[in-house]
Amino acid sequence: MDKKVILTGLRANNDLHIGNYFGALMPIVDMAHNRADDYDINLFVPDLHSFTTPIDHKQLYAQTLHNLKLFVAAGLPLDHPNIHLYRQSFVPAHSELTWILDCFSGFGQLQRMTQFKDKSKDLDNSDNPEAAISVGLFNYPVLMAADILLYDASYIPVGDDQTQHIEFARDIAQRMNSKFSEIFIVPKSVTEQHEFFGHDQGLRIKDLVDPLKKMSKSAASSKGVVFLGDDPKDAAEKIMSATTDSVGTINFDSANQPGITNLLTLLALLRQEPQENINAEWVGKSRYGDLKKTLATAMEQFLEGFQTRLASVNEGLLLSKLESDEKLINAVANAKLLTVQKAVGLRQK
Repeated sequence: MDKKVILTGLRANNDLHIGNYFGALMPIVDMAHNRADDYDINLFVPDLHSFTTPIDHKQLYAQTLHNLKLFVAAGLPLDHPNIHLYRQSFVPAHSELTWILDCFSGFGQLQRMTQFKDKSKDLDNSDNPEAAISVGLFNYPVLMAADILLYDASYIPVGDDQTQHIEFARDIAQRMNSKFSEIFIVPKSVTEQHEFFGHDQGLRIKDLVDPLKKMSKSAASSKGVVFLGDDPKDAAEKIMSATTDSVGTINFDSANQPGITNLLTLLALLRQEPQENINAEWVGKSRYGDLKKTLATAMEQFLEGFQTRLASVNEGLLLSKLESDEKLINAVANAKLLTVQKAVGLRQK
């Protein structure tokens, strides 16, 4: 691995939904296709991150493999030598570097993380008896920093809710470099990340029932969420039941008509057409039902095709890729960990 590193991943728990597909999975696949000749692409499943909030642990291992298959079904090439696929927990250096970084991280800085505050509030208000605020949730940004710094990753595509974590990784890298000499490559700033990847990282499909909220795997009701594993006809029914409004005219206006705007956005994505083309076709019309029927058909056809590709993914080939890549990744991560261990006095220089 002698090129600059782009690092990205997607959590392993729960089935992914259509918002994850267009907002995260497809941008990752497209980035891998477009950048792999010039960069090393570290695409990992952060399975250790998965239980910072309550999950079904019996399903985690199988769900990890399933989500990797989703990447392949979406078009991720397994044969490119610069694309490295691995599972976080299969690289023990992640956990050890996290502990070392913990000891140089400020409690106050972690306490101010917006995502920790938001998720803590959700857990406080949850009816789930297992929904306790864990040290792991508090510690999440340190593990994420280890994920990045182990590989000297320069570029990490993240949404707006993760930008604080990028800045934290930069802070801890600079702090360690100042104290122990230059042991880490400092990731690019959030501004530089946006310049590199573009400013469209924040695509968020809205919940079909409550279009003021983003579509979420952890939503209280699945009625507003189209999962990639949904029966296509059930997904079409969810579209037909989507919340709209009483305006009576179709407009692309997220402030005043969030439900209709969400449907238009989905239709453009499913058809792979510019939003302007879809808007030109529908804006000004009054029959919401026609728009829903068109979108429901497009969603049904998309899921049928995607699920066919998913069923044909060669699991043996995927496992072989994981095995070879995890061997390589462990060697890279262990070399960086040894550098850090020597710097902090755990190993002889």
